Amino acid sequence: MSKISLIIKREYTTRVMKKSFILLTFLTPVLFAGMIALVVWLGGIKDDKVKNIVVIDKTHLYTNVLKSNDVYTFRFIDEPVEEVKKKNSDNNQFTALLYITDDLKNNPKAATLYSEKQVNMELKSYIAGMLNKYVEEQKLAAYNIPNLKEMVDKSRTEIDLETIKWGENGKDKVGSAELALTIGMITAFIIYMFIVIYGAQVMNGVVQEKTNRIVEVMISSVKPFELMMGKIIGIAMVGLTQFLMWVILTGIIAVGASTIFSGNVDSNTLHQMGQMGMQTVPANATPSGVQTLFAALNGLNYIEIIGLFIVYFLGGYLLYASLFAAIGSAVDNETDTQQFSMPIMLPIIFGIYAGIFAAQNPDGPLAFWCSMIPFTSPIVMMVRLPFDVPAWQIILSLSILILSFIGTTWMAGKIYRTGILMYGKKVSWKELWKWLKY
Repeated sequence: MSKISLIIKREYTTRVMKKSFILLTFLTPVLFAGMIALVVWLGGIKDDKVKNIVVIDKTHLYTNVLKSNDVYTFRFIDEPVEEVKKKNSDNNQFTALLYITDDLKNNPKAATLYSEKQVNMELKSYIAGMLNKYVEEQKLAAYNIPNLKEMVDKSRTEIDLETIKWGENGKDKVGSAELALTIGMITAFIIYMFIVIYGAQVMNGVVQEKTNRIVEVMISSVKPFELMMGKIIGIAMVGLTQFLMWVILTGIIAVGASTIFSGNVDSNTLHQMGQMGMQTVPANATPSGVQTLFAALNGLNYIEIIGLFIVYFLGGYLLYASLFAAIGSAVDNETDTQQFSMPIMLPIIFGIYAGIFAAQNPDGPLAFWCSMIPFTSPIVMMVRLPFDVPAWQIILSLSILILSFIGTTWMAGKIYRTGILMYGKKVSWKELWKWLKY
């Protein structure tokens, strides 16, 4: 056991003391916050370039419907479509060509938007919105009912559905499905990222030691299994250290940002936050909407989420890291690892896609079974946890994950023991199967 602890200490200290690790650990939360601020800032910059849209309206019904603004201008002409398209190809005079062949009230598919480049969604939505509104007004007017339009406008209501959770003691807590979805997807992606990054570090470290013949010296003092476990656990501790530092630094940045900007939050910002899925806040909300957001945050069981995050991260990492270590011991260079690492990567990638679908239905069959399968459970279960998964499912999932880790470690140890001192031989899947039976 002392030999394994020495290897763990070596793997941990050599990686944690690297300048790249220190810089990445401290700069990642800052860069992430800066990226979000940059996106918000760039999103607020308006495009000063005016886009011209040519309209050929065969019905002559929509001359006063399509209204120009600071971004889009509409010019109506009466020329053949093919000639207009040809002229624009030569001179590039307009952004898009809208061709209306029939009354949209009777034929909704009679409008076509042409352009040399792919039309952006903003332009398409702007034109479709004006045409839809006009057609709707025409249909209402056709009923010949006095004040029908005003009655329809008054009947339209946006429901802001508040969600409340109640505990065993009957105390209510503010809930948010959007917030639960966001936290679940973020934690699932972090586990995915950590498994891929640190699993690859284990594999590359084994390959480098084998290539440099350092492992021959180390094997003379420790058993191959001890060497493999020391490397896996040491790198796992590096990952946990980095994650905990990110949590602390992100919390400091969040507290600082909320202190600086809490007095400058307006209704539009709150509404944009709601549309981004962070919290459903009405457009006419006041800064008290921020309090609603924090109340929803308090409705989540952070202790359970963070604790199970660490457990699932360790379980998933140890499961995959043992397989990555086995691959690294079986090959002579990093190029040869591709043929063996791809089948291992596929379940992780599938887990991300399964997690996306599980977020829409956390209690569905796909979410349940993928949270039990050990190769996908660390990712999918993290998506489900904010939606209050039953305790028996968590226990069953962790039990299967732990047993699978023990099994894969035993198999990886047999491959590692044989392959770590084997040079100059191209290994195949058939050869690995033979090593398992030794």
